[in-house]
Amino acid sequence: MPSLVIIGSQWGDEGKGKIVDYLANEAHVVVRFQGGNNAGHSVKIGEELFALHHVPSGILRPGKLAVIGNGVVIDPNVLIGELDSLTSRGIKVSNLRISDRAHVIMPYHRMLDGAEEKMKKGAKVGTTGRGIGPCYSDKVSRLGVRMGDLLDPQLLAEKLDFLVPLKQRVFDAYGDPNKLDLEAIKTEYAAYGIRLKAYVTDTGAIVETALHKKKRVLFEGAQGTILDIDHGTYPFVTSSTTVAGNAASGSGISPLMLDDVYGVVKAYTTRVGEGPFPTELHDSMGSKIAQKGGEFGTTTGRARRCGWLDLVVTKYANSLSGFTGIAMTKIDVLSGFDELKVCTHYMLDGKKVTRIPADLRQLARCEPKYQTLRGWEDIDEKEMTKILKKGYSELPRNMKRYVQFVEKQIGVRVVLLGLGRRRNEILDLRKGKWK
Repeated sequence: MPSLVIIGSQWGDEGKGKIVDYLANEAHVVVRFQGGNNAGHSVKIGEELFALHHVPSGILRPGKLAVIGNGVVIDPNVLIGELDSLTSRGIKVSNLRISDRAHVIMPYHRMLDGAEEKMKKGAKVGTTGRGIGPCYSDKVSRLGVRMGDLLDPQLLAEKLDFLVPLKQRVFDAYGDPNKLDLEAIKTEYAAYGIRLKAYVTDTGAIVETALHKKKRVLFEGAQGTILDIDHGTYPFVTSSTTVAGNAASGSGISPLMLDDVYGVVKAYTTRVGEGPFPTELHDSMGSKIAQKGGEFGTTTGRARRCGWLDLVVTKYANSLSGFTGIAMTKIDVLSGFDELKVCTHYMLDGKKVTRIPADLRQLARCEPKYQTLRGWEDIDEKEMTKILKKGYSELPRNMKRYVQFVEKQIGVRVVLLGLGRRRNEILDLRKGKWK
């Protein structure tokens, strides 16, 4: 079956949105299967930048079916604002479908996010404050509101009659001054149901049918592997499963329907929020990479921490998701440096470490060990045009060596190479188009 999963191989912000947008041109259906509006994908079309938070990047390609799966948590107000923004910019959104099983972010989730983060004091996770974690908590506790519930005002009211007073008691126990208005919440969310009714359906059936009909389905991951709730740098992680296996569960299909998996690897490493980051650069080099790469969060605007490429991280991601190809992004940002470093392993208490330890105290003490590679000159607009026209052979010699080094270390071929922010600035190294 012609399915392809796109997974972030680092701490997120790898450039998945651009890769999904590029591949969506060949797809029939694009599915977002986890996360919430704490994730952001940015795609530059001409001189226009589109920042997406809920809606799959495939919406930017005319005629593609865009699906928000059951594994996503949705803030209806944010989603409606995003749809209105896209419409005002000439993007058709009538081809969006939203799972009736997807959980809804409520006002008390956002409030709890902030209240709980404040209580953690020195142990803050660095949450975006969007209510994602509390929403997933309620999902697991079987206290959630789902998109299908918004379509039935009576059912929604019955749920909120129980849930809102319960959450108010939580705020009171925290000593938090927030006061929830039950009737206002009922009215607000019933209105969201009316507005979104045309999009809400059983999306699992849609995706399954598309695959059975041999349609090309692209599964769009959010965040990155090292933010996975189970396998990431816990507790400095997101609240959902970000590895390839969740493409099935978060979309409502069998895992046997998943074919290829592309891991998106930024040519250096970044992360947002708290937690250990072995290859982080605290000097002018880190600042220069951040400035050249425009490393500021799509959703929050927060500056990202920058460091050298960490192959311990990317190999670990590959072991969890089984990459059949690598999409390397932002390699152009590394142009103009005399030399570049790539972390091949860590040392901890005199022992070689090749896999991220679960104990973050150990990870914080890991010393990255680097392979130094020669850099290459800056690429101007004229050279970029030549490279995109003539292909891989026109790349600077040392850039090719960098790519080859990463391929050899991970054991997976680079199939797409991102050379700039615009949607067409991708070098396609696949041996054939998506079948």
